[in-house]
Amino acid sequence: MNPSLDIFRALADPTRLRIFALLRQMELSVGELAQTLGQSQPRVSRHVKILADAGLTARRREGSWVFLTLGGDDIVAPLVAALDAWGEGKPDPWAAADAARLTAVRADRAAAAERYFDAHAEQWDAIRGLYVAESEVEAAMQALLGGEAIGRLVDIGTGTGRMLALFGHDATSVLGVDRSPQMLRLARAKLAEAGLHSADLRQGDMYALPLADGSADTVVLHQLLHFAQIPETVIAEAGRLLTPGGRLLIADFASHEREELRSDDAHARLGFADDQIRHWFADAGLSVEAIEELKGGELTVKLWLGRRKEQKMTQRKAA
Repeated sequence: MNPSLDIFRALADPTRLRIFALLRQMELSVGELAQTLGQSQPRVSRHVKILADAGLTARRREGSWVFLTLGGDDIVAPLVAALDAWGEGKPDPWAAADAARLTAVRADRAAAAERYFDAHAEQWDAIRGLYVAESEVEAAMQALLGGEAIGRLVDIGTGTGRMLALFGHDATSVLGVDRSPQMLRLARAKLAEAGLHSADLRQGDMYALPLADGSADTVVLHQLLHFAQIPETVIAEAGRLLTPGGRLLIADFASHEREELRSDDAHARLGFADDQIRHWFADAGLSVEAIEELKGGELTVKLWLGRRKEQKMTQRKAA
């Protein structure tokens, strides 16, 4: 059968068109799609299967959750271009309503994570230490970044400021961003104890950082990405901050099946595979320089080091 027939038959339903439009915005679970669409999960699952059979969506299982995203570019890209051209200048009330509900889904996710952060702020360093020896992780991070100057350092999701304290004395400037005011208060106290009185700490969203393009030589994401509902956007934002030749270092968990970390500790992702990180790096204009694996305890920590490719960047001023 002609694949184009499967594609157009799959999209010949308003709900499936809505699902396709929502997945263009972010990766979602079946439950989140059902919440956004106001339909039952079994009904949404049937629609998703039809889209998947036509190659329009892909599934990725994490523990008991299934996340959905768009299919391969070879099928999706031409269709997206056509849909955008056909709908240009024409308001879609369904799309507007779905976008509003999707905002509510995102807000629910963010609020749950923020409540967790605020409740555990004082024990945050100890919680991290439950998974793998933090001294081993930090030593490996120092080894990866130690070959050249740190320059202007930005730590996204700085928490208690530990990464700024670790690398700050070798940097020309240090800046930490975190969404939680309580975390920033703790970070200020800890950085003062470490002698980094000039450290700049700002409240901000990891998806839309209040910093200009090319404002960093080194960016660190330490045990942050598994809290992100849209990790590729966080990586893209981190890459945007880097000057050409700048480096991004991610320390996070390898893929695992510890479902209780999602329910008890607000983890949005159960770790990451190397191929996922490689793909997101490439999309952000970064090349992979090193991948290290640190086994210990019940989870494995991975380090991914990327470098901004030497190319011109379109400047965006800080908000």
